[in-house]
Amino acid sequence: MNTKIGVGFIGAGDIFTYHTPGIKAIQGVKPIGLFDISAKRASEMARQFGMEQFKSAEALVSDPRIDAVLVLTPLEAHFPNVNLALEAGKHVLVEKPVGVTIAEIEEMKRLSQESGLVCMPGHNNIYDPGVERIKTLIDRGDLGKLSAVYILYNIHHPEKVAKKYPGVIRQVGTHHAYTLLYLAGQPQSVQAMKAVQHYQEYDQEDIFMANLKMQNGALAHLEVNFAADDHSSDPWSLYMKVVGTEGSARFSHNDWVVNQKGIVHSHTYVAYPETIRREDEHFIACIRGERQPLSTLDDAIVAQSIIEGIEESIDQGKTIKLA
Repeated sequence: MNTKIGVGFIGAGDIFTYHTPGIKAIQGVKPIGLFDISAKRASEMARQFGMEQFKSAEALVSDPRIDAVLVLTPLEAHFPNVNLALEAGKHVLVEKPVGVTIAEIEEMKRLSQESGLVCMPGHNNIYDPGVERIKTLIDRGDLGKLSAVYILYNIHHPEKVAKKYPGVIRQVGTHHAYTLLYLAGQPQSVQAMKAVQHYQEYDQEDIFMANLKMQNGALAHLEVNFAADDHSSDPWSLYMKVVGTEGSARFSHNDWVVNQKGIVHSHTYVAYPETIRREDEHFIACIRGERQPLSTLDDAIVAQSIIEGIEESIDQGKTIKLA
């Protein structure tokens, strides 16, 4: 490996603008270049962030200066680009949702294991110090027996923004699924419902709710809403609460806000870009052999099974067994 870890980016959309500052800030890491299917977008981002523009993903992963690749494309392009990078001998961080199906994620896992390369899912929410603290309280037994877990999200997304995503279940529900796994372990069953409340052309759901029974006996509630903001006195923008027999804990993005316009808001939830920065640092530390991922491809497989269970519950109108 080079003295500095060279990093390439496949995909230069909105999430690229969060990952790039994080990567650039890590000592001993050098961003080399990027590829995006939109040559115009790639050119703009390469110029803005001082990187090279590659003509293809193949050209990027073939560059000997690049040791690691961040796959930041839309969901359907994750699998081929992750495989391309792993087969070229590059470590990979792949944004969530990791794959369209469980089989895709299992193949990524097989390739990474056979090659001895890091392939880390972009499960950024659990890299927040506040979420890690809740995890410590649970594991240490400070909260007693876990009773209930709530993970809620209410941030309005205009239709033109939502059209980029595969619906709220997969786009944000995946965050909820891996966070639930991290905090409370695996669920054994799920029942869910969804609705479309404000989209005119986009036919994917803009709100869903799911109730899950956990293997440890706790109950969990997951909710994602692109249809409306929550501007009440204690907003559920991104809000988590864990209740145990001996204590409770909460986490909210609204505790850290700056008046800087984000993708869909007039302000920025500081915790969000901070989790991506910390996730990127962790990824590089994993490449260096200093750490292990807080969430693995095995966790991504279970998270995908939760998402597919939610979708099956909605389609069939009944409770679905997960484990």
